[in-house]
Amino acid sequence: MCRLASFLFVLAMGCSAHVAESPALRGLPPAECAFVLHGYGRSAGSMRRLADRLSEAGYTVYSVDYPSRSEEFPLLVGRLAAEVDSEAPSCASVNFVGYSLGALLVRDYLGRHDVPRLGRVVLIGPPNHGSELVDRLGAGWLMRRLLGPVAPRLGTSKDSIPNQLGRPDFPLGVIAGDRMVSPLGWLLLPRPHDGTVSVASARLDGMTDFLLVHRSHTFMIESREIADQTIAFLRHGRFQRHASG
Repeated sequence: MCRLASFLFVLAMGCSAHVAESPALRGLPPAECAFVLHGYGRSAGSMRRLADRLSEAGYTVYSVDYPSRSEEFPLLVGRLAAEVDSEAPSCASVNFVGYSLGALLVRDYLGRHDVPRLGRVVLIGPPNHGSELVDRLGAGWLMRRLLGPVAPRLGTSKDSIPNQLGRPDFPLGVIAGDRMVSPLGWLLLPRPHDGTVSVASARLDGMTDFLLVHRSHTFMIESREIADQTIAFLRHGRFQRHASG
């Protein structure tokens, strides 16, 4: 039963069996840079479509890979810090796009580091106040063994990783979804939600703009709409709103 629950949790977190290598997105002159972070159980290759759209829009993209299921949270943040330290000095501005767990890495990193020429930040499907799925599955030794050290710490308790992060003091756009494919989400999450993260959890005090899209957590980063909205916020500090009528 525990193994079935852990499998469904991994599905809900948007994991993919596709582990393609991240494309080479170098070669653009140093200008606007975007550091892109994948979610739990995924790889940098899973962010390819979003990274490609950012590159086409003129950003120099660094898709940061990290072993989300095997290392503690501070070590994962350290991997992002090393990448930024290495690449950011050549950037005219430094922007961040974090998906799911990657959003929490971005928030923790920016809460601890002053980034020269910091631009804007977009968080996609972020469990900013934790996920009720983790609360229900528990954080015992078996879940830690099956899911790794980070996932069991992503619940909604006050001492969870998300709820230890500070209020953002940078231009921040948040994108949340209200569709779901995971049966766990249908059973366990307060509506509306994306199958993994409730809309209420995604919202964050201090954010600059918020956008709700009709997408599920698992397939958010495949969406052209979300890629275009991400670019809109990075460029203008606001998501696009279409006039009615």
